[in-house]
Amino acid sequence: MLSIIQAAGWPIWPLIICSILALALIVERFVALKTARVAPPKLLDEAIAVSAKSVPAPDVVNQLAHNSALGEVLASGLRVLLSNPRAGETELRAAMEGAGRAVAHRLEKYLNALATIASAAPLLGLLGTVIGMIEIFGSQAGAGAAGGGMGSSNPVLLAHGISTALYNTAFGLIVAIPSLIFWRYFRGRVDAYILQMELASEQFLRHLLRRNAH
Repeated sequence: MLSIIQAAGWPIWPLIICSILALALIVERFVALKTARVAPPKLLDEAIAVSAKSVPAPDVVNQLAHNSALGEVLASGLRVLLSNPRAGETELRAAMEGAGRAVAHRLEKYLNALATIASAAPLLGLLGTVIGMIEIFGSQAGAGAAGGGMGSSNPVLLAHGISTALYNTAFGLIVAIPSLIFWRYFRGRVDAYILQMELASEQFLRHLLRRNAH
């Protein structure tokens, strides 16, 4: 691998940096987008049960907010009731939608960077190949002129030079393809989480309004 990197020349170093960044982003998103950290399955039922008779104490609401991303959205509605027990639907909905937008923005963190790497890596590989080809044909032309014509060019060296230049294209695709796959996977996962939180927050909002009506 080290010999390939050395043979590919300096254009491959940006691709190596992109591969390290992509790997770090993928690991970070896997950890951040765990179900337990975003939308635990039983959290909505627990929040409804805790707030069935009265608004929970502030420390309980804070504990709910720190539980997960969904807990943060649900806790925003409870905080409105703590400050104003007679709050109406408009105020509750505005608070929960604001919290939901903040959570959605956090879930989408680094996805644009991963998509940029997936798009830029093939172009960086192509750039390295083009630079390599220019150097190869330039050296071959110089060798031909020094030898009195192109017939003195060594086809073995030319073929080796072309294969070396193509290492950049191959490495660019090696970086881009997994990055694109994981970006699509995380994008779908985030969209599913956002839909799940929207449905849960709407159900929790109806619960709070029914409780306030009594």
